[in-house]
Amino acid sequence: MILNDLQQANDMIAALQAKLAIANKPRKLTLKVSDKGAVSVYGMGRFPVTLYSGQWQRLLSAGDEITAFIEANAGLLATKD
Repeated sequence: MILNDLQQANDMIAALQAKLAIANKPRKLTLKVSDKGAVSVYGMGRFPVTLYSGQWQRLLSAGDEITAFIEANAGLLATKD
């Protein structure tokens, strides 16, 4: 009886760990055009990141500056993958 309960508990733990691994797996980024004509990026977090095309172009053109800032402040920044 006790061994059976222990085996069921171990099976349940394994199943929950598998679900957790899937939930924590980085999601593929997807792009959509919003109702207002902006570009929404899904898969970064709980909510999409939505900017208009000009805003995306401005952000992407500052990519080297943003990367340098992140590298310079790596010790202060939290990470979430």
